[in-house]
Amino acid sequence: MKHLYGVTTAMVTPFRKDGSIDFESVEKMSEFLISKGVHCLYPLGTTGEMLRLTVAERKAVAETVVRQAAGRVTVFIHVGAMTQNDTVELAKHASEIGADGIGVVTPAFFGANDAELEQYFVTVASSVPDSFPVYLYNIPQCAANDLKTDVAEKVAARCANVIGIKYSYPDFLRTNEYMNIKEGNFSVMQGADRLFLPALAMGCKGVISGVSCVYPEPFVAVYEAFLASDLDQARKLQRIANRYCETLKSGSNMSYFKEALKLRGIDAGYMRAPQLDLSGAEVGDLKRRLDEQNALTGYA
Repeated sequence: MKHLYGVTTAMVTPFRKDGSIDFESVEKMSEFLISKGVHCLYPLGTTGEMLRLTVAERKAVAETVVRQAAGRVTVFIHVGAMTQNDTVELAKHASEIGADGIGVVTPAFFGANDAELEQYFVTVASSVPDSFPVYLYNIPQCAANDLKTDVAEKVAARCANVIGIKYSYPDFLRTNEYMNIKEGNFSVMQGADRLFLPALAMGCKGVISGVSCVYPEPFVAVYEAFLASDLDQARKLQRIANRYCETLKSGSNMSYFKEALKLRGIDAGYMRAPQLDLSGAEVGDLKRRLDEQNALTGYA
C-alpha cells in the first residue's frame, strides 16, 4: 500500500465568481505543484473548503486531480463529510477512480464519544478494499472531536488498511503516542506547517501542508535537506517556510492562499460564502509582503 510522505500538499478549491468550480484551474494547480516537486496531492480537505462542496462537486474535483496527476505523484482524496453515508460514498468513489488512498476527518460539530468515533472509522475503512490505504485525520480545534491514541489504535487493529494519521494539532506528546501504534509502524503526518522539520526529527513521515499549495519550494527544500542530514540548512529553510506561513495566515482564511496563488500565475478564484474574499487593501498589503519575501528567496 502507498503511504503519504514528504511534502503532501493540501490543495485549495478554485471557485469562479458565480460559485462554480473552475476545473481548468484545478488542473493548472495540480500541474504547478507536480512541477515544483511535491510528493503527494491531497485535495478536498480543510484547505479545500471540503464541507462547502456537494458530494457531486467533490467527486468531480477528485476525478480531475487523479486524471491530471496521471500516476506521477501519489494522490490521496480527503473524503470526510458531515454524514457517514456521504463519507462512505466518497470513500468508495475515491477507490473506484484510481486514487492512491483517502484521508478521513473525525465527525464534526456534534460531539462523538470514543465508541462512536471508533465505529465510524471502522465503517468507513471497511467500505473500501482492504488494500486501499486510509489515513485518519484529527483536527480537534476545528472538528470539535479529538481522536485519542487508544481509539486510533483500536481502529488500526480492526482495519488493516488504516495505516496512518494526519494530526493537525501542535501536541508533540500526542504525536509521539500516535507513532507507537502498530509497534511503530503507523505513518504519522504533521498537519501544522511550521512544525514540519521538528516533526521529521521525531520520526513523522512528512507534512500535509496548505501553505505548500502556494509556496511548495521551501517545504520541498526542507525535506531534501533533512534527507541529506543537512540540519543547519533544513533549519534555515524551515524559517523561510514559517515566514510564508505567517504572511499567509496559515490558512485562517483560504482567500490568502487564493490571492497569493493569483500572484504566482494560478487563478485560484474566490471563496465560497459565508467566507469573504480579501479586500483590495488586504490584497495590496499581501502583495507587498510577499514581494519583500520573494526578493530574498528568489521565488516568483
